[in-house]
Amino acid sequence: MRFFDFCSGIGAARIAANLNGLECVGHSEIDKNADKTYEIFFGKSQNYGDLMKINPDNIPDFDLAIAGFPCQAFSINGKRKGFDDERGIVIYGIAKILEYKKPSFFLLENVKGLLNHDNKNTLKTIIKLLSDLDYEISYKVLNSKDFGVAQSRERIYIVGIKKEKYTKLFNWSFKSYKYDLKDALCDNDSATLDLNNQTFLKYLNNQYNKNKFDLDELLNRDYLVLDTRQSDLRLYDKYAPTLRTGRHGILYVKDKKLRKLSGYEALLLQGFPKSIAKKVKINNLAQNVVLSQAGNSMSVPVMSEIIKEIVGYE
Repeated sequence: MRFFDFCSGIGAARIAANLNGLECVGHSEIDKNADKTYEIFFGKSQNYGDLMKINPDNIPDFDLAIAGFPCQAFSINGKRKGFDDERGIVIYGIAKILEYKKPSFFLLENVKGLLNHDNKNTLKTIIKLLSDLDYEISYKVLNSKDFGVAQSRERIYIVGIKKEKYTKLFNWSFKSYKYDLKDALCDNDSATLDLNNQTFLKYLNNQYNKNKFDLDELLNRDYLVLDTRQSDLRLYDKYAPTLRTGRHGILYVKDKKLRKLSGYEALLLQGFPKSIAKKVKINNLAQNVVLSQAGNSMSVPVMSEIIKEIVGYE
């Protein structure tokens, strides 16, 4: 089976598809930094650029289209402008390509906020748009934490099956896998936070956190995750909160020290194989860049399980 990797980011979908024996015939990504990382992971690959400008005649045929299309327009962390946001119309670019290329399947990923955006009208519009292209549509909200990675990350996944291929309901019943945060927080090169850091001390003593936490007590809890991205300190025991692009500040306790989540570790929290994730260290990619890219990525194990069902559907 051949697939096209739309809105490819740094290639989580490609890893998942490759794990299921699929052949990548091309990808589409407008972020130059993300595409550089993609190339580091997979070598030279044909990037067809902005999918809104792609002429379907100029890309190879494929059986499966995969796209983690832009989520900022629908995210509770964004302004939730939906189709009023130029990023929200990318779905129409995808639909145009689907209409022309007519792949048997597609798999789309977006934030959970899409489910209820604009009183559910946005999702209804998307489903009708895709259904009118002769696809049977089904969707499900899944949490990455159920697929063997120690990150709570709820996303909506949308599967389309050409009506001529459709013989049964798509199976969304997946086995639940255990996870261990230690498997991801294993970067011996991760930076430690100076406990006398004035910014951090000021943060602990702001109006939301003052007198709420005993730092010595927290330092006795190995693999406790601290999220400092909000005004109030949020604690997570043995798993990480949702990684997000552009918003860093995740710390964790290890050996009575506060360590900063590294880009390598963020990739592991998205289920990237260590053999691929380590390439960001070998190539000395900037931590803030990789953290942002990981936060904007998809969880490999979730995508892999869904793709496995798609491959087995035929």
